[in-house]
Amino acid sequence: MNQDQIEQILKLSCDERYDYSLVDMVDSKEIWILINGDDQFLKLFSEEEDIEYLPIWPAEDFAKAYASDLNEGLIPKSIALPHFLNKWIPGLQRDGLQVNVFPSSMDDSSWIMPADELRDDLKNELSNQV
Repeated sequence: MNQDQIEQILKLSCDERYDYSLVDMVDSKEIWILINGDDQFLKLFSEEEDIEYLPIWPAEDFAKAYASDLNEGLIPKSIALPHFLNKWIPGLQRDGLQVNVFPSSMDDSSWIMPADELRDDLKNELSNQV
């Protein structure tokens, strides 16, 4: 993906980025998160909604773009979609973490949702591709 394509996708509305994410995550069979040097994943806190959440992206390029804006030495890491659905989603639910799907520094709005809702949407997208 070239830089112009990345920037065009980053400028999509949060609804459009969410839809794009579902399709791309299912197509690529992976989800991207950011980790620090200690292999700890980035989680953020929304004071406005009083929730902690895990930001995720459909591709490495988008996670890199977000990490470069944070300037905290974070690097993208991929998680296989089946592993995310079977291990991460239950862990996020157990820990009370929600999921922020495809945040972009170009748009303050984004989807923050319970992990089980994302699981259901991803499974629905998987069934549409069969």
